[in-house]
Amino acid sequence: MADTEHNLNQRTFLPDFCNIRIVFSIVVIAELLAIVLTLASPGSQQDQWSYLSLSSLFIQWIALLSAATLCLLRPLLARLDDNHTAIAAYGLLLLITLLLSEAAYWVSDNLGAGSLSITMNHLEFLGRNLAICAITSFITLRYFYLQHQLTRRIEAENQFRLQALQARIQPHFLFNSLNTIASLIRRQPRQAEEAVADLADLFRHTLSDTTTRVALTEELEITRRYLQIEQLRLGDRLHVEWQIESLPSDATLPSLTLQPLLENAIYHGIEKLADGGTIQCHGSFDGKLLRLTVINPVARHDEKNSRPSLNMALDNISQRLQAHFEEQGRLTASQQAGHYQVELQFPYMPHQQSTTTPR
Repeated sequence: MADTEHNLNQRTFLPDFCNIRIVFSIVVIAELLAIVLTLASPGSQQDQWSYLSLSSLFIQWIALLSAATLCLLRPLLARLDDNHTAIAAYGLLLLITLLLSEAAYWVSDNLGAGSLSITMNHLEFLGRNLAICAITSFITLRYFYLQHQLTRRIEAENQFRLQALQARIQPHFLFNSLNTIASLIRRQPRQAEEAVADLADLFRHTLSDTTTRVALTEELEITRRYLQIEQLRLGDRLHVEWQIESLPSDATLPSLTLQPLLENAIYHGIEKLADGGTIQCHGSFDGKLLRLTVINPVARHDEKNSRPSLNMALDNISQRLQAHFEEQGRLTASQQAGHYQVELQFPYMPHQQSTTTPR
């Protein structure tokens, strides 16, 4: 359902008139129009109240029937280009107004009496209603079109931003992996060959579309393949403890989010310790938010040293989380005696066949 609605939003500038919020907005706008028309009409206060009640009833009927029609025909209108969609929607709104105006005049002419009687002649009544509908429909459709164009521009900018952020991660990851493989070629050629195969599989994932999110299981697979490469280089100096059983496997997150954290933990922590150390990966899930924590030991003499490359990587991941999840995506980092900790927080969004960025 979410993918279908997203595809419709991409193909047409018309909003989802089946959405309760859109319907409520239409009801409010229609009532405001009735009030404006009542205030613009001459007459006593009692006449204006009667005029307001009848105008509200008439305009609400037009507004709700128009919304229902556009709701039902939206999949068909989405097949047209923007110009033909606008013409078709504009014509439908005028046609609905004409039909309901005819019905209202017939009721007034045959059944109306007193306040229900329409004082204008037939053509004047139809012309007035069609003119009001033409103006308000043009303004509304133009607003929907401009809003749709603005949304598409923002999405394009977000996609470009994600691609730029992803491009800054991939070379760093590649260079570190190639250095690892180069160190193994003479000493352990067989393991180096396996590492090249792992690296090829990794880049098959990392070169995918950066506007999509991947399942947590896929991200963990990428991370573990990277750790296999580093394990060949570091041997017994590298240990990783996983405590992520509570995390839903179908949760999604941006590709190459966890792997750079493990890479930083190795480069800034394990490598600088003579005896190596243990990287701890913990996960928790409260039903709405997931939290992934990576803790690695650091050398005492390195605790207060500035690490611009580490900060750049963390800022990069933080920006990508915010681009995908807005304020619900966070990265926090802290350092205690002998340990450095990074925590990721993001909402639970189940994996689907096509997972796009939030709008």
